Amino acid sequence: MMMEHCDARTILIVDDHRAFADALAISLRGLPDMAVVGTATTAESAVAEAARLRPDLIVLDIRLGADDGLSVARRIRTAMPAILIVAVSAWDDWAWVARAASAGVNGYAPKSGSLRELLLVLRSVRSESFLAAPSLRQHPSGTAADDAVVARLTARESEVLALLDNGVSPAQIARILNISVNTCRGHVKAIYAKLGVGSQLEALATARRYGLVSHGSGIPA
Repeated sequence: MMMEHCDARTILIVDDHRAFADALAISLRGLPDMAVVGTATTAESAVAEAARLRPDLIVLDIRLGADDGLSVARRIRTAMPAILIVAVSAWDDWAWVARAASAGVNGYAPKSGSLRELLLVLRSVRSESFLAAPSLRQHPSGTAADDAVVARLTARESEVLALLDNGVSPAQIARILNISVNTCRGHVKAIYAKLGVGSQLEALATARRYGLVSHGSGIPA
């Protein structure tokens, strides 16, 4: 059995297409900074293996046959918030990217992308932000996010964005809006995905450019 590097990021691969899961596992096992600790093919086995193995990161298909991979992401995020989740999918449109971000995943990569791109996401993803694969940063129109492409924010996402614009932290926003911190972070990730950005600074700059926030308007009572 191959010995894994002690500093490698441990990974659980969840995909109902066994050929994809096996091929990805083989590719990752040849890398010193990746340690594949298991695979799963169904929603229930994914949750069970996540609880048993406690990997650093889960590569999760957003469709698991008849099961919804995003509901799996929500369950894992609630029970095991420290685990990073990168969604992978045959769909590369931003509506699905936003849905994945809302479910609490930390990154999104299309299956049509290269292994190099997926590795970039797996190595760069962090708990407090949302990272979309570089090929997704250009919308189907071929341009960066603009008025015709930016997915519309929900009312709650608009509230969260306005509070962020006023310098309020996610923990404070959660208290103000009477939601959990994990739910607030999910909204923040959805905002990043809809605006096509990867950080709060970029999100606020983009939001101001498109008039989505009015800086200095004050924090709701």
